[in-house]
Amino acid sequence: MPHCSPSPDGARSRWARQPDDTVLGRFLEVSVPAPDVPASLAFYESLGFVQAVTGDARAYPYAVVTDGRLYLGLHGAGFEAATLTWVHPGLSTHAARLEALGIELESTRLGEDTLHELAFADTSGQRVALLEARTFSPPPQAAASRLGYFEEFGIPTTDLATAARWWEALGLVAFEPVRRPLPRAVAASRDLNIGLYDLDLRRPVLAFSSPAMPDRVAELRERGCRLVERLPRGMNPREFALLEAPEGTWLLLGPGEE
Repeated sequence: MPHCSPSPDGARSRWARQPDDTVLGRFLEVSVPAPDVPASLAFYESLGFVQAVTGDARAYPYAVVTDGRLYLGLHGAGFEAATLTWVHPGLSTHAARLEALGIELESTRLGEDTLHELAFADTSGQRVALLEARTFSPPPQAAASRLGYFEEFGIPTTDLATAARWWEALGLVAFEPVRRPLPRAVAASRDLNIGLYDLDLRRPVLAFSSPAMPDRVAELRERGCRLVERLPRGMNPREFALLEAPEGTWLLLGPGEE
């Protein structure tokens, strides 16, 4: 899985333009429900992730881990599924711009005594959230984890073209679909690449790559980490593996260039 640069200058980009972050704002984190935050935190730290300092905006257990590229929010409540979370100031007025783009807001919280946030879903049902302000401070240092290089957040979809157009409308840059190493198209932003996967996946994935991935996977097995035994159709088990985190997040491990 070669690295996908967010720069649109490569041959696979559809238009020679830069990502527009005025619609979504700045990417904050991949937010996942974590019923046992300490267990999930210990799991990611054992893989080399480091913890960020969180604020008091959440009234439930909440932690953030990072490898310097991926910021993963572990939420003890408030989230039922993996959510892509951005920060955009002035949400109370920005909501109208989203609705003008045809976005149907599923929930809004814009009261005076609460952290402003709203949520909606893409064409595949992937949940997206926008917050008024950051909920953590990035740590001063972080390095790649034992999983390799974080590539992208992978979303299963049955219609790559429709999904790509939807994300383009929100300011990302879509690249032409490819078949290898996986059938997918990439929608890139400055802070996050989204992989639109034409695969029979039951849930989204966090995709990592490394040319030494077989050795990394062997080490994970020796450590007793839980690996998904039956991979989705079209995913070569000689090239890929799926690691399952304590909270149920799937981590896709594949080949690539570091």
